[in-house]
Order: sequence, then C-alpha cells, then structure tokens
Amino acid sequence: MKSLDSAFYAHYGSGIEKDTLLTSSSNLEFYRTKEILSRFLPKKPATILDVGGGPGRYSFWLAGKGHRVHLVDIIPLHIKQARNVQRKSRHTLASISLGDARKLDFHDKTLDIVLLLGPLYHLVQHRERLKALSEARRVLKPGGRMFVAAVSRFTSALDGSLHGYIQDPAFMKIIKQDLKNGQHRNPKNVPEYFTTAFFHHPKELDAEISSAGFRSVRTYAITGFAWLLPRFNEYWKDRELRGRLLTLLERTESEPSLMGVSDHLLATGTR
Repeated sequence: MKSLDSAFYAHYGSGIEKDTLLTSSSNLEFYRTKEILSRFLPKKPATILDVGGGPGRYSFWLAGKGHRVHLVDIIPLHIKQARNVQRKSRHTLASISLGDARKLDFHDKTLDIVLLLGPLYHLVQHRERLKALSEARRVLKPGGRMFVAAVSRFTSALDGSLHGYIQDPAFMKIIKQDLKNGQHRNPKNVPEYFTTAFFHHPKELDAEISSAGFRSVRTYAITGFAWLLPRFNEYWKDRELRGRLLTLLERTESEPSLMGVSDHLLATGTR
C-alpha cells in the first residue's frame, strides 16, 4: 500500500489543518498535548524539531517558551501558513522548511527533542513508520526525547457511532477495515471520514517505538473518554468543570483498559 497518496495531499492541501486544534474536542487535544509535553521540557532552551508541524501551532508555542524550534512539513500550504504566522508573531522559529519524516535534513545527534505529532498516522506501511522513527532517533542527541502522536485503532467505530456515520454503509466498511488491520481508507473522500491513514492499537504503537531503538517508552491517552461526551463543549467552557474533567483524564491517562478509547495517543521515548 502506498503512503501519502493523492487523497492525503488533497485533504491537507484544502487548508483543513489551519484551525484544526482550535475547535470542539480538538481544543482538548491541543491542551492535553501541551500539558504532557510540558512535563518533560527542560528549563533551559532546547533545540526542537517539529516534524509534520503543519501551520506551526506547537512550534510557535514552544518558541514562545524560549526554545529553538525547527518546523518541517511535507505540505507546501502548511509551510506557507507557518511563514505567514511567523511574519506576525513575536516568536520566530529557527527554520521553516519542506521535508519528509522518512528522510530528515538534519545532522546526527544534534537535537534535544523531536516531535512527530502527525506523520506516523499517515505512513501506512510498517517499514515507513520505522524509517520515520529511526530518523528521529538518528538526529536526537544521546538522552534526547521523541514524542509521537497516533490515532487509536477504535476511533472510527467510536466517532461513527457518536456522529451517526454508521448510518452510511460505506462508513461501516471503513470501520470494519480499521478494526481488522488499522488501514483507514476513504475512497469517496468524504471530508468527515478523514483521509488515508494508519490507526494504531496502543500496544502496537509501543512495540514500534521500542523496535526503533527507543527506551523508557510510555504512552498516554490524550483525549481519553472526554471527546465522546455529548456535553463536552459545555464542560470545556465552564472553568470548574473543565478542571474536574482534566483531573479525571490525567488520572486515567495510562490505564491500559481505557487507552484505546482515546482517539489520539501520545507516546514518548528516549534515545
């Protein structure tokens, strides 16, 4: 199967990523990812590579904390958007460039942190995912840390049930394929059904990262059960309820029996 096909480029070339972390439960994904990253960020400035960084949501946030950040993305529109943000931002990035997670244009052992917060779930072949993970390990300094995001194997089944997509026989076929082997396809390119991707089982994600040579691997449920709540937006707007919800997510973020319920996973490992 071919990774990064025409459907992938059409999906992201449409500009869908520009505001993807700013609406509904995506707010939660953005908040929780930043919170977990913050637990590991050094106090002194670090050199960070954000691979597949899109328009730069995480890159500019990290630059605002004083880190030296390089953004790489394979979509030309994302590079254009990031450069537009840079022109208006008080926080500048060290570099913004086109690039591929499978072949990084950075020297060996030069980076403190590498983020792969998107590439892994668009590399549908196992060998390509291992190549991206190996590249991240190559450019990290000894003791450097990688963070990688993945989509849960069960996301389509849960999302389809929540939003009624299971009424569409075509989406039921997508779900069955996802549950069988994680290979997510959207042949009719329905925007709500996402695009060409690979959805990980949580244990599978841990195994891939370990097989790439990383140690101290740990996986977190980013959104946990909260993204499925019908009243999520109401909770999120209420400061007290938001705090309570975040407390519950933090206390269940590593619970194996709940891990697959989270639509997004975040794993970390050290070189």
